[in-house]
Amino acid sequence: MGETLLTPLPIVLGPTGSGKSELAIHIAQAIRGEIVNCDSLQLYRGFDIGTAKTPENERRGIRHHLIDILDPAERFTAGEYARVARKALAEIAGRRRVPIVVGGTGFYLRALLEGLSPGPTRDAAVRTRLESREEKRPGSLHRILSRLDPAAASRIHPNDTPKIIRALEVHMLEGQPLSALFEKGRAALQGFRPIKVGLNPPREFLYRRLDARTVEIFRRGLVDEVRGLRASGVPGDAKPFESLGYKQALQVLEGRLTPQEAVQSTQLETRRYAKRQLTWFRKEPDVHWLAGFGDDAPVRNEAVAIVKPAQMHGANKM
Repeated sequence: MGETLLTPLPIVLGPTGSGKSELAIHIAQAIRGEIVNCDSLQLYRGFDIGTAKTPENERRGIRHHLIDILDPAERFTAGEYARVARKALAEIAGRRRVPIVVGGTGFYLRALLEGLSPGPTRDAAVRTRLESREEKRPGSLHRILSRLDPAAASRIHPNDTPKIIRALEVHMLEGQPLSALFEKGRAALQGFRPIKVGLNPPREFLYRRLDARTVEIFRRGLVDEVRGLRASGVPGDAKPFESLGYKQALQVLEGRLTPQEAVQSTQLETRRYAKRQLTWFRKEPDVHWLAGFGDDAPVRNEAVAIVKPAQMHGANKM
């Protein structure tokens, strides 16, 4: 029997602000690649400044997929991401190009590579009851989830109410934890060989860069971007407004934070988020960790040295 042909699939992962997009573009130039976004916020149209999307004129001719595909009011699950991302990977590979997955949304990456159990359909009555409880007693749902499904609670931020509600909904309808359900009926990605490159710059320098980037996105007009989105009809409870920076900018418009307080709050929460991302990605198997930023020349060279031989090996089989 002949050896199964697997398409190389470089994956650039790491915390926010580590230079994943820059590194992915550099790799794409070296191996005729195209980029597939794995950042849950960059999927949304109109949310540009705070999500650090690479502008068209800085993409150096590299095609980007799964950016600006959703309206702000749309909800999008990890399972839906896995479906459209797998379709994009197949389309790119079908043209003899190399797909390169890049982004910091670990749960989406896991769904893409390992698959997710579909789980039960949503139950409006259960969700309404849970939402009502959270409104009356903020934080209570995450505490309940911590008792019923500690594994799921550890992965879900206490402020991410939609995910908490979904986890409790699954538990109530299925009689088993969401974390246990995820282990059943999963369909792993077929036909690709993941090559994971992780960025892990020194924590002190990463935090310094994140603080400076936060100041810059507010200076560039994050509050004005949010003002324009609201004026265009985007509701204040749209999912992207729950994210770092956008949440604080919205609070500035609502008079609940001063611009200076918004910057400080975003800096603090962004550092915490980066730490959580690193904790998540350290559990990923087979990651080639690089101790620097994606725009460091030695890091770029090392990443290409990891990816290119594997890409050439796959190309020789085609």
